[in-house]
Amino acid sequence: MIDQQIQKFSRGLSLLTLFALGALLALAAELSHGGWIQLPLLALLWWLISKHQHCYLKNQFLLGLSFGLGYFVVGLWWIYISLHDVGGMNAILSAAAVLALSCYMACYFSLATLSLRWFKGSKITGLLLAATWVLLEFLRGIILTGFPWMGFAETQVNGPFAPIAPIFGGLACTFLVVWISWEMFQVKGNKVFSSICIVLAIGLSQIANLFTFTHPISEPLNVRLIQGNFEQTLKFNPQAIGEQFAFYTKAITKQSADLIITPETAYPWPESNLPQGLLQSIQQFSTTTSSTVLLGLIGEVAQTTGAQYSNRALGFSPNLPKYQYDKSHLVPFGEFIPPGFRWFVDAFHVPLSDFARGKLNQAPLSIARPQQEIVNAAITICYEDVFGGELASRLRNSSQPVNLLINMTNLAWFGKSQAPQQQLRLSQLRSLETGLPALRATNTGITAALGSHGEILAQLPQFTQDTLNVKIQAYSGLTPYVIWGNLPILILSGALLIFGFARRKRI
Repeated sequence: MIDQQIQKFSRGLSLLTLFALGALLALAAELSHGGWIQLPLLALLWWLISKHQHCYLKNQFLLGLSFGLGYFVVGLWWIYISLHDVGGMNAILSAAAVLALSCYMACYFSLATLSLRWFKGSKITGLLLAATWVLLEFLRGIILTGFPWMGFAETQVNGPFAPIAPIFGGLACTFLVVWISWEMFQVKGNKVFSSICIVLAIGLSQIANLFTFTHPISEPLNVRLIQGNFEQTLKFNPQAIGEQFAFYTKAITKQSADLIITPETAYPWPESNLPQGLLQSIQQFSTTTSSTVLLGLIGEVAQTTGAQYSNRALGFSPNLPKYQYDKSHLVPFGEFIPPGFRWFVDAFHVPLSDFARGKLNQAPLSIARPQQEIVNAAITICYEDVFGGELASRLRNSSQPVNLLINMTNLAWFGKSQAPQQQLRLSQLRSLETGLPALRATNTGITAALGSHGEILAQLPQFTQDTLNVKIQAYSGLTPYVIWGNLPILILSGALLIFGFARRKRI
């Protein structure tokens, strides 16, 4: 009886320890060298889980689940702000929603850690663990429309494996993080082999920094990014909407620039209901000043059942047709309602709508300048820049070469949290993967300009109403990742697992 109580206490302590380790890893991601720090923390994770390899499969699953739960609860707690503080949802229901999402996400981590049990004792356990992790991360990015937020790769923009991103993408960075952290755990028992793996992986990654796959074209663009800093509740306040119209219109037309960008839904009103003459005046400004202007607003799409709204970027470029991009990868609950979840959306006290879904391969925005070649920019809205594979596919299949990335977003939903910093790192990863500079126009921050290696060139302070004037150099060319996508790392991971299972059966 006492032995059973001791075992229960020990198991509970282990679960609590792993939860705390997951939370610590999520916090480490926010540090300037988070990509380096996550390696020893993951090595500690493998040590803790390996101590319990004798446990029942159910108990080992719970250990991985506890780690993932700590990681995602701390990393995604800002969803509570959007549900409760902005949406007015009941506090208990809001907290339960965050916990449910975190549990779902943690299941992928937990399933991946089970590979330590399946392949224990193998000399390539670390490689098989990394392969399992990558395949499950890939699935996390596509099942139920996908939510690959808080992957290990985005932290590597401040880590040793960032130079691998333009060659094999973020999933390859994840592979190396998991594998090398395992070898760090194994150093004590296998000094020579594990040390060689660590040195080679980090060394070759740094050598990859010497390769460039894209090159500058044309003269740098003069860009103005507008940060309105309007609280999310004002987006639904008819009296405050007029102030937003006035601010953004004045900020756009106060002076010319090669490219002027507002945040997502800066004009939070259906296009046909905007004040008479507003869009015409902005288009006239674009023509007379040779400025390309990109607006965030609510579009309207003709459907067989009547008009439907879309999350739209509307562009005016001198001597070119009007441009529009309708968001393709929609946010569940915020932009479309999954079947059976109408009750959940009805718990919000803000108006939400089922938006129309734009096509995946929409044309880029063409930026025309006098006596300069046209520069083309791929547009993403909100969290579309989370999906590296989709963006790579768009660039690869684009009818026109893409020279620049633009993300328009509104993170006022998430208040003073780490969400803006997390999405900035995701944008940095997309620049690394594509070898292209990026511009981020946000409502409350972080509005920023990124170089072709993901470096931050300039940014505005959060929660300030201001404009960022910056020069940005456009680039041309395709990285290997844009050409191949995730195929190489998925093939490698699949082949490793086939080999691992075949070898396991022979033993």
